[in-house]
Amino acid sequence: MENPKKKKQPNGPNPWLSLISIPFQMGFVIYIFNVLGSWLNEKYQVEYYEKWITLLGVFVAIYYVIKQVSLLNRKK
Repeated sequence: MENPKKKKQPNGPNPWLSLISIPFQMGFVIYIFNVLGSWLNEKYQVEYYEKWITLLGVFVAIYYVIKQVSLLNRKK
């Protein structure tokens, strides 16, 4: 007789494992926006581009994460 408390293993890999790479993706996006902001600071001789462009990069990275998670929820 099979134990009813035992959970059945899924057939394929867990789709949530794709979220392991999110910190690296976020870090890459934020880094690229920071480099762009630094380049704009040097080009136009101002001090605020780096901060604002990096903040924009944070929002873009968060949007990307939310989009990935919502797609995973839809597939489920």
